[in-house]
Amino acid sequence: MLSLSYDLHIHSCLSPCGDDDMTPANITGLAALIGLDVIAVTDHNSCKNCPAVMKAAAPLGLTVIPGMELTTSEEVHVLCLFETLEDAMAFDALVEQRLIPFPNNEEIFGRQTICGPDDSVIGTFPNLLINATDISIDHVFQLTERYHGIMIPAHIDKDSTSLLSNLGFIPPDSCFTCVEVKNKENIPMLLSCHPYLEKCRIITNSDAHYLEHMNEAVHRIHSKSRSTKDVLKSLVSV
Repeated sequence: MLSLSYDLHIHSCLSPCGDDDMTPANITGLAALIGLDVIAVTDHNSCKNCPAVMKAAAPLGLTVIPGMELTTSEEVHVLCLFETLEDAMAFDALVEQRLIPFPNNEEIFGRQTICGPDDSVIGTFPNLLINATDISIDHVFQLTERYHGIMIPAHIDKDSTSLLSNLGFIPPDSCFTCVEVKNKENIPMLLSCHPYLEKCRIITNSDAHYLEHMNEAVHRIHSKSRSTKDVLKSLVSV
């Protein structure tokens, strides 16, 4: 088994709250420089910068898992990670149709920049990506599984946009086996209040919107290989 350093919750300049410097080359270059083995770019409700990030990472020996941070109809944030770029982009097309349409105002919310592999600007996304979709939290597991992906409820210890803050509980028929926390010091409290989490792998990521907020190579996961398939399997195997 390999011990791989990871940061699986990174926003690019496609997210309106992401800094303009969060370009594919900058993200992957910094990740390689600080010794990360595996990253995931998870923009709000979109995978449209994943192709450029994966291409930029190819010569750096960095594993990039294509993904997004989905906002459910309950405004719960969920990381959705996929085995292949093709599956991620198919999921992206589905989510785009399920996103509540509201034009983005760049002066208020920020730009939503779609990049090419050389960091060139090839477009912008017109509707606000931080809106909710009409996809319920109850359906996310089955949807991501259909596209050979996994779901990870994001920052469940956060006091907004999280499973626990917005629902107040973990639905008893949940199927996920991996969750993300913002602060690892909260894990004992979470386990005592929510026994469901005892059967989950608990990870922590940066949720970086700025380059300086990306995690150093301090969090690790054990995986059979560096492939996206094996990393995803390790995340959901407890």
